[in-house]
Formats: sequence, structure tokens, C-alpha cells
Amino acid sequence: MGYFSSTVPCYFIFGDSLVDNGNNNQLSSLARADYSPYGIDFDPRGPTGRFSNGKTTVDVIAELLGFNGYIPPYVTASGRDILSGVNYASAAAGIREETGRQLGGRITFSGQVRNYQNTVSQMMDLLGDENTTANYLSKCIFSIGLGSNDYLNNYFMPQFYSSSRQYTPEQWANILIQQYTEQLRILYNHGARKFVLIGVGQIGCSPSELAQNSPDGRKCVQRINSANQIFNKSLDLLLINSMAIPLMLNLSTSMLMVFSKILRAILQDMVLGLQMLGAVVWEGIMVKLHAYLFKPHAQRNEYLFWDAFHPTEAANIVIGRRSYSAQSASDAYPFDIRRLAQL
Repeated sequence: MGYFSSTVPCYFIFGDSLVDNGNNNQLSSLARADYSPYGIDFDPRGPTGRFSNGKTTVDVIAELLGFNGYIPPYVTASGRDILSGVNYASAAAGIREETGRQLGGRITFSGQVRNYQNTVSQMMDLLGDENTTANYLSKCIFSIGLGSNDYLNNYFMPQFYSSSRQYTPEQWANILIQQYTEQLRILYNHGARKFVLIGVGQIGCSPSELAQNSPDGRKCVQRINSANQIFNKSLDLLLINSMAIPLMLNLSTSMLMVFSKILRAILQDMVLGLQMLGAVVWEGIMVKLHAYLFKPHAQRNEYLFWDAFHPTEAANIVIGRRSYSAQSASDAYPFDIRRLAQL
């Protein structure tokens, strides 16, 4: 991969199944996508482990940042390829260690951060010394998108987890943000300076939740969305109070942060259209709540969701483009990824 042609030297990705591109392939887990028809529109050689029919949002963002190839998953990244960045995302992963355990193996947020620390050690060997590596990393972008599974595969799964009986939604969000912040501190202490924090989408409006818990198949599950909004508001506050972040994290210098809200905006548009019209065309994509997982529809680019939780490539392209170059304040705050790359 030619990392010198991009607008930033490297792009590091932390997250869950929305951006996992192969890290779960060798795990003993139900959360895997290394089988057909996943990736049907991505690679003719077969599935890569992406939870979509094609590109993920971070694939699109990598293209827009100018990388000559996609950011490799940690399990296969080696040699000088790591200088372009690494994707540490793992399906079913959460901020909490226990999140997603009923699905089997996964790499939690803290595990992903430990893997990043290993990468930094390898980069120091490649670049020569700690100061050179720190300067290099300060120009890179760090994308973090976790939290959805801490709700869907933890808090709102009382048959496996006691968290909803132990904590109110406010308490749960506070616990998640505290642990999230601890990982930010570790990333900062290992060179990260430019962060993209991705808010949790309206997962109470996902096809899975609409099918299982909506009274009419159209109305979102408000108790889930309300809990998600508490978490997202806490991320909002993290940015609004960005001047206090160095003090809060016991840091000596500041960091740059962007809060990507595009997932919320998409599902809000979708649900409004469904409730008012029964269908909606969003960014040229017909929103139809069907999952053609085992028999892919011929017109896949007309669908928002590929399966019960994950967007199609068509939707991911829009999400990636609007995260990179925001169309409105509801897409990103205080600015978009393109601006972050320039700073």
C-alpha cells in the first residue's frame, strides 16, 4: 500500500462488526462474515470478513483520504503495511469486557487498544525511534466506533446479562463513557492525536429490532434509542468540553476530536419516511426492511440494509462520504474528517 500518496500517513480503526474487515475470521465465534454471500460485491475471490455485500464505511473513507488500498485487518497486517494504519475492529466487540460473550470470541475495545500498542512497537522498529514514531502518529486519524453491542448484546439482553437490573440507563452510559475515556487516554499516550468518535446509531430502528420488538414493524423501539441517546449525549459533552479534555485525561497537550453523527441522521430519516409514507428514498436508496442474506436480491444497491443489522455497500458509501465531507451539522461536529485530515 502506498501510504505517501494519502492526505494523512495512516488510518487506525477501532470498532465492531460495522467496520470489521476480517479480524474475526479465525475466532471461534458466531459473529463472523467469512462465508457467502457476504462480500458478494467486494472481492471475486470470496468473502473477506466484512459484514456487508461490499465496502464498509471505513473502506470508503480510506479511498477518500487517498490511500491506494484498504486498511488491513490486524490479523494479517505485517511489515511496512502497518505504516498506512491497521483495522483492529472486531464483530460483537464492546466497550465492556463481557459484551458479546454469548456469541463467542471477539476482541474487546481494550484488546483492540492492546493490539494497537503492539503495532506502535513494530512501527518504532521500522521508523527508527520513539520520537520519529510519535511525530508520525500525530498526523494519523484514529476512528473509534463502539457502544452498539454494549446495548444490543449486553444491556438489552437480560437473559444473558444482569446489567439492566443493576444499572439505570444513565448509570450504564456513565460506566461506558468512563471506560471509553480510559482507552482514549491509552491511545493518546501512544501517539494518537486526531480522533473520530462515531456515535451509536438508532439501533432500536434496525430491521432486527423492528421485527422482534416493534408492535407494528415500523415503530422504533424507543427504550433502546433513548438509552443510546444518553450515551451519544455524553460523547457530545466530551467534545463540547474539549478544552477540558487534557485536564480530564491528565494530558499535557490537547487533542483534536470529531464526533460523527451520521448513523443517527440516517436512521432518523429512514424511520420518519417509513412512518409517514410506508417507504422512503434516502440518498437515492429505497429503504426496504428486507434482509436478503441467504438469497441476495439482484438490485442490492436499492437497499439500505444488507442483513438485520448491517448496511449495504450503497448505504456505506453515503455514510462514508458524509462522514468525510459533512453535508450538514447533523453529520459531524465540530467539523468533518476532511477538515481533521488538514489540521
